[in-house]
Amino acid sequence: MSDISEPADATASGPSGGLQSLDSALFLLAVLAECPGPAALSDLARRAGMPVSKVHRYLASFAQAGLVRQTAKSGKYDLGPQALKLGLAAMARQDFVNQTADRLPDLVAETGLTALLCVWGSHGPTVVRWERSANYIVTALGLGSTLHLLNSATGRVFLAFAPSSVIAEVLARDGTAWPGDVAALRDQTRADGYASVAGDLIPGLAAVGAPVLDWQGEAQAAVTLIGTDPAIAAPGAPAIAALTRFCAAQSVQRAG
Repeated sequence: MSDISEPADATASGPSGGLQSLDSALFLLAVLAECPGPAALSDLARRAGMPVSKVHRYLASFAQAGLVRQTAKSGKYDLGPQALKLGLAAMARQDFVNQTADRLPDLVAETGLTALLCVWGSHGPTVVRWERSANYIVTALGLGSTLHLLNSATGRVFLAFAPSSVIAEVLARDGTAWPGDVAALRDQTRADGYASVAGDLIPGLAAVGAPVLDWQGEAQAAVTLIGTDPAIAAPGAPAIAALTRFCAAQSVQRAG
């Protein structure tokens, strides 16, 4: 079932000042976008809850603007080239770092743990934001620090969710091949949706990391929670649930 709300059917100005006829037209376009493929006129009218004649008028206008195209063979309607351009422009302007960084204080407040935001740099996973909790942690890590690909929770997140070609380059540079245990670690992290360590990188510190994914399902950033209690990295820990929810909310949802 669609989660799009149908606007009121009117042509007068709505409460927000916009024309409700425009709201209805955009609603129809959203309905078309939710269809799994090209849709017939009658099907679109049914899905939108609009008269066929009204839907036809809107589609004709959209077609002139390049937002909709009609297939010659079946006569069904699909998104047009201008709709594709709009979608690509929106994806290109996704600001994963700033968007996620702005919300890090909320995650820290919820978990009581220090949070790191990392992106893939020229030497691997690199810390670009450090949001400290009230429970101060003394560590040599800081902004600009590069984390180990295999021994850190953050590194394991990128190992699992960054493009394989990028990971292979770093492993080769470090003299590490793709042995079975590395592949198994990657596959397990992918299956879990997060990675955790307890003292593997820094004795006395536990960490759990999860990816912020783009529309292709690749990690554009990783968020990691660190603390002194190894229980935060245990399966089923509340910190893991909070982190994965947070990262899912920042990730781009893929169609299908």
